[in-house]
Amino acid sequence: MRVRAWAEELRTRVTGVDPGLTRLELAGVATASMVLAAGVMSVVRLLTGQAVTVVLFAAVLAMISNLAVNEPDLGRRRVTTALMLLPAAGSIALGTLLASNRIVGDVVFVAVMILAVWIRRYGPRGFALGMAMFMPYFFTQFLQAKVAQLPWLMLAAAVGIGSTLLLRCWLLAEDPDKVLQRLLRAFRAHVHAVTTEVIDVLEAPADDRKAIDDALRDLHDRRVRLNDTALLLVDRLERRRDARDGDEDTRDDPETERLDVDVLDVELAAERLAVSTRRLADDPEREGPLDPEVRRRLVAGVRAIGAATATGTPPALRESLLAGARRSVAPLTAESSGEQRDRAQRVAFAVARLADALDAARVAADVEVQAGHRGAPAEEPEEATKDQDDDTDDTDDRGLALSTRQAIQVGVATSLAIVFGELVSPARWYWAVVAAFVMFAGTASRGDVLTRGWQRLVGTVGGVVAGMLLAFLVGGHFVVTLVLLFVCVFLALYLLRISQGLMAFWITAVLALLYGLIGQFSVETLVLRVEETAVGGALGALAGFLVLPKKTRTAFVEAFDDTVDAIDDVLCAAADAITGRPTAAPPVELAREMDDRLGTLRQRAKPLDSPLPWRRGRGGYQRAVRVLTAVDHYARALARLSDRIVAPGWAVTLDPAMDRVRANIDGLRELLDGAEDPAEVRSAEQLVDAAEAWAARTDDPSLRPALLAAVRALRRIDQIVVRLDRDLRGTRGEDELAVSPGGGSEAR
Repeated sequence: MRVRAWAEELRTRVTGVDPGLTRLELAGVATASMVLAAGVMSVVRLLTGQAVTVVLFAAVLAMISNLAVNEPDLGRRRVTTALMLLPAAGSIALGTLLASNRIVGDVVFVAVMILAVWIRRYGPRGFALGMAMFMPYFFTQFLQAKVAQLPWLMLAAAVGIGSTLLLRCWLLAEDPDKVLQRLLRAFRAHVHAVTTEVIDVLEAPADDRKAIDDALRDLHDRRVRLNDTALLLVDRLERRRDARDGDEDTRDDPETERLDVDVLDVELAAERLAVSTRRLADDPEREGPLDPEVRRRLVAGVRAIGAATATGTPPALRESLLAGARRSVAPLTAESSGEQRDRAQRVAFAVARLADALDAARVAADVEVQAGHRGAPAEEPEEATKDQDDDTDDTDDRGLALSTRQAIQVGVATSLAIVFGELVSPARWYWAVVAAFVMFAGTASRGDVLTRGWQRLVGTVGGVVAGMLLAFLVGGHFVVTLVLLFVCVFLALYLLRISQGLMAFWITAVLALLYGLIGQFSVETLVLRVEETAVGGALGALAGFLVLPKKTRTAFVEAFDDTVDAIDDVLCAAADAITGRPTAAPPVELAREMDDRLGTLRQRAKPLDSPLPWRRGRGGYQRAVRVLTAVDHYARALARLSDRIVAPGWAVTLDPAMDRVRANIDGLRELLDGAEDPAEVRSAEQLVDAAEAWAARTDDPSLRPALLAAVRALRRIDQIVVRLDRDLRGTRGEDELAVSPGGGSEAR
């Protein structure tokens, strides 16, 4: 029995590691595409006597076409993948024909890299086509391609990209229903992880402060992961709902609109449980030692919720487990004589609330999944991402778009990399060039460039050691080497979204095996790989710092302002839609723009969270991001609700509350921007109370739940913003709210 419980717990933890299995799916499909491409070209090689380089080239193009195409819509993904063949073919021809003319070839190489970066201004498709220009040209230099090989390299490119098109876009195309179900399981698994850590805190000995602090630290990490998964799940639900816009059976069904709001309620309830538990553990002396019976009831309630959210628990059993959780804490929540300690009772209330929220979400999830099986299309409509190709590049105070500035920086960095790379090694100079080039992928400031550079260098050094060991172990065994090569590629792709350093580690191991396959392996070659990477990284960082530089904090502040503006637009449009006034744009469309801005803000904050010793005060930036993440949550819920409720009479009480909340957000922006006299941030609690009272008394009972949900979202936004403002100004009070690391808050 104990072994079974351990196995179920392990299964639950594994479920939450990769929400929706998106990383596993990307790495698996990409590796399968590479295997297919390599297999096809191996047959061609046997029939024609071509060198093994054509096999490797096809595999590389399969990998690149998987990684570079990030279109969320399946139809656009197919088109973008197919279009990659055109710039790839052009680069192959140029790289091969100019291989004998070194100077001209280098000049064209720099021009190709500049164009590959500049074209990113056209969104995900521009990024993919840019990579299709750069990587084939680079590999013609790496493989020292000959003109006689040109037709076979073209064929290899077609096979590589075609393999991706066949597998990722057709045979193994993403199933929206399955992804949704995986995300729901992952979300429950993270709720389960939070409850597990809460139990550890409650059961920790009161006199063992280290054990309590360790458990609280783990609880903090679980809350952050729960928030990240909730974001993924809500985003998937919104995209799925867009795909059903034309379905008459589900378009106006209010049940299918509930799940995203219910997910947020579950997350908030889990946050409340975590915060209440932290407060209970932080100051046990204030109310005396926790009564053993109180502790037993709290642990029993949390344990029942943990069992209900464990992966593998039958749906029919979840309802009884959640009911059991409520029964366990019922004597504590019903206590009104003042005998029970206040903070312990708050934990009991949080347990009951989380059980209620999970029960509601369980019903809504069943409805959502059934609606997907009933009428959801296998792919999302073209309109869902129709603006992916728009020129949405940010501009700086010089009027330069981000892609233009980076194109200039890349031109300078790679030109220098060619020169200094050849000084280090005339035969391996291209590794310095590729190191300088990739440093500018997904970066917006010099801090981004520096962070990416040192991660790649550390990963490369580790990869050299691992690569040498692997190459020595399997040297001369073609099949074993090929299998290990694909295993390393899989690990590199799986870890790509987690760490640049880990990706560089496994890619360097791949190169060691690759050199072994083509008969060029040596320790000196791998040492040169480290040296060239260091040279290219240093020159990339130098270009980022000296050529049209943008400070990391400046980039963050710009993204922060853009996000606040987008939030303000959503709130204004939602209020107008709810009260029957015309809107500049549909609130849901504005919410998508808000999400994009928040994603940019997160990217800009990453280098400010770097562990480098000279980074100071980085926690404040991350707190600001977490707060805006929470605001984004509720603003999206409000936008979604505004799509289906109209109450013109509510304007009298809703507008003052909304205006105060928007003013508070703007005041917080001024404070974080360092204004000399930032506007005062005053709680909108009383104004929100008035709006809530109107909603509760509405004559239309069918509107009441949606109106109250809208008020709840508005109240949470105000509480979160006011709390951060008071923390920053140093006016924190005991009776205020606690902003969670994941973005939630808890009202006392």
